[in-house]
Amino acid sequence: MSIDATKKQPTTATSELQELELEHQIRVRAYELYEARGRKHGHELDDWLRAKEEIREKRFRTATA
Repeated sequence: MSIDATKKQPTTATSELQELELEHQIRVRAYELYEARGRKHGHELDDWLRAKEEIREKRFRTATA
């Protein structure tokens, strides 16, 4: 019996829920950054990436505390 290493492991409902929660937190933080800049357009990607980094860093600090 061979194992196909290219097959993706099935995701669990819990991991999908965690991903949705992470995306929601990033979306909210990115919007906060947009508002803090006076709602000026053209920085969507910058806001998203900064928000993503902030949320992941916050989660890491919480997990290691």
